[in-house]
Amino acid sequence: MTIARATSRLSWALLLPLVMTACNSAEPIFGIQDIDNDDFAPELGIDLAAMTQTASGMWIQDIVVGEGTQAFPGRDVTVDYAGFLANGTRFDAGEFTFRLGVGQVIPGFDEGIAGMLVGGVRKLVIPPELGYRDTGSGPIPPNAILIFDVELLAVSP
Repeated sequence: MTIARATSRLSWALLLPLVMTACNSAEPIFGIQDIDNDDFAPELGIDLAAMTQTASGMWIQDIVVGEGTQAFPGRDVTVDYAGFLANGTRFDAGEFTFRLGVGQVIPGFDEGIAGMLVGGVRKLVIPPELGYRDTGSGPIPPNAILIFDVELLAVSP
């Protein structure tokens, strides 16, 4: 047996128990925060049972399904949005144009807008790992869950 093959087998022998433990753990994988309905101010209207959780850990609900052009990564999109903290505090709102999927916005915003149709309205619940993480930004504290109400106004051709 070569040294490389022995080292590879030893690496897998050491890693496999760790992987199996992580898969059987009740703790969130990769640090995704466990979010439930009790985390939100009632005025935000969050009902996780009516939402879809993505593989990344964010929650999405289509309030209105649009009928226009679909938002794809690499295209410029214009949205009208309002952003809230879980306690109901609005931290930002306005109209914004950005290139989807290239990191101009937080990962949860990129993911949450992708696939929308122009005219659509969507509610996003973004865990800290897909927002501003443990650093925060301006009025957004570290490790904040973010809620966005978003309307897709336009998609560039």
